Amino acid sequence: MKRKVLGIVMAFVMIIMTMLCTNSEVLAEDELKEAGFCSFVVPSQFTPSSVKGLFINKDHPMESSTIQYSVYYNKLDVILTNREKAALAEINEPKVTDKSTDLTKDIYQETISAAYNSEYGEDVGYSVSSFDKINIDGYPGYRIEASFRATDQETVYQTVYMLLSRYRTFTITFQRAEDDDCQDAFSECQSTIHVH
Repeated sequence: MKRKVLGIVMAFVMIIMTMLCTNSEVLAEDELKEAGFCSFVVPSQFTPSSVKGLFINKDHPMESSTIQYSVYYNKLDVILTNREKAALAEINEPKVTDKSTDLTKDIYQETISAAYNSEYGEDVGYSVSSFDKINIDGYPGYRIEASFRATDQETVYQTVYMLLSRYRTFTITFQRAEDDDCQDAFSECQSTIHVH
């Protein structure tokens, strides 16, 4: 049960991270292409859970590995009526350019670490070991390797793919405990990621 909750926590944390990178009131960067969806092949040893976008190992709870998929849609492609535009103008919020392509290892680590520490009520030692800019199908993003360990639990390893498009940010998180035997399945799944 704890490990399933960990997947739910990760989903919440990724939403926070995505919201940090993008804001529903910001202007999408002109150089980002539009994308409708992201696809990948879920390994046969993973099954959908009751949480949307969360796939758990079919041998759960003996195997705690999970794959979490989430999409953040900034809705900046929605056409507003004149009345809606006027209402927004009255709020007088400053427009800020989307800086999701400027995410850094330090910002990511600090944000996710704080979220996990808050959730667990202790310092779990969240640490990013690699933070690489990537490009999949012409869409920029990040591949992030990290780990953490809560008291009396195994070390948890994560590989996060965060892919950016003009109106949507796609996040796929592969998470496993130290003794889970799923790295080959994760690698195979990662090789099938595409943005459309």
